Amino acid sequence: MMQMFFAVEETVGESPLAQLGVSLKDFLFQLITFVLVFLILKKFAFNPITKMLAKRRQVIDDGVRMGLRMEQEKAALDDKVNQVMREARHEADGIIATAHKEAREIAREAEKTGQRKIDMMLADAKTRITEESEQAKRHLEKEIVSMVADATEAIVEEKIDVAKDSKLIDKALKGRK
Repeated sequence: MMQMFFAVEETVGESPLAQLGVSLKDFLFQLITFVLVFLILKKFAFNPITKMLAKRRQVIDDGVRMGLRMEQEKAALDDKVNQVMREARHEADGIIATAHKEAREIAREAEKTGQRKIDMMLADAKTRITEESEQAKRHLEKEIVSMVADATEAIVEEKIDVAKDSKLIDKALKGRK
């Protein structure tokens, strides 16, 4: 215990830093070492790190600006796409309306053409019917003439020559008309 007392006694006479266990010589050595390490780190580590951080900050800021610009361009592009879509729809509606109009005109023209063909076919059929009717009448007249000649021969009981027969039949037919 005495030794402790002497140790305390020795520390009482020393400086306040020495009483706390700090040596001025060690403190100065550590301060100089700290300053040297700080300067070395500042030159070789802190400056490159701060430059790298500044570059990264610049890249991030550029990315944010680019992102904002891209959003504005996207909004403008969306507006342009919507405008083009409206114009395309309007144009498509016009094309469809024109196509419907042309289709109606084509249908009317086809109807007119069909009606003309029907009218031509009817006229042709009437002409053919008239011709066939005339042929049938001529054929029938010949047959009637032949029958009248046969009947006249049966009634008169004499054979009339062809020339006389034709004259009598023509006279009879002209009188009938």
